[in-house]
Amino acid sequence: MSKALRGIGMTSQRTRERMLARLREQGISDEVTLAAMGAVPRHIFVDEALSIRAYEDVALPIGFGQTISQPYIVARMTEILRDSKPLNKVLEIGTGCGYQTAVLAKVAKEVYSIERIRPLLFKARDHLRELRLSNIKLEHADGAMGLPELAPFDGIIVTAASGHIPNDLLDQLAVGGRMVIPVGTDEQSLVLIERTETEYRQTKLEGVRFVPLLGGTS
Repeated sequence: MSKALRGIGMTSQRTRERMLARLREQGISDEVTLAAMGAVPRHIFVDEALSIRAYEDVALPIGFGQTISQPYIVARMTEILRDSKPLNKVLEIGTGCGYQTAVLAKVAKEVYSIERIRPLLFKARDHLRELRLSNIKLEHADGAMGLPELAPFDGIIVTAASGHIPNDLLDQLAVGGRMVIPVGTDEQSLVLIERTETEYRQTKLEGVRFVPLLGGTS
């Protein structure tokens, strides 16, 4: 592993271990999720000027009006999606800088991720290539539409807040699958959707703050 990936000082493995200890204190208990969080170097996904803050529990700007979510939220959404079970095919809406994508790649067999902002997608691709993750496919598309040609997915994770749950994404969730999505405008909540043979079960989890889910591409 290169020096940049290992990190030094405030981006070192020791700093990453302190982040894991904090996640445990915050209630993250899934060991597979924690191992993934420990394996992915968050500092390579933020601008160099912000790298000393990479392992703080804060969201950080990544350009284009977008942010990299705080480690707790990334771990929490991953843990909910996994539900202590192996994940096969996962769809991520909102690649951003690629950090959540990389964590998902450590816990799922296949990860498909959509980003609507082309320059951001290119940056994410560079970050993920540096980690040599081969089970990720990135798409430049409207995230609210999903990827119907590749459905169904046994996990869908949405990293931007929607005023409603997009029907197209519900249709692409496999029976027995789970979707985690922030819902709301002024006040947002993390919502878990579980698809059964006969219905979609919704569970409101906790308050969150995400950038809005926008349509189209740029």
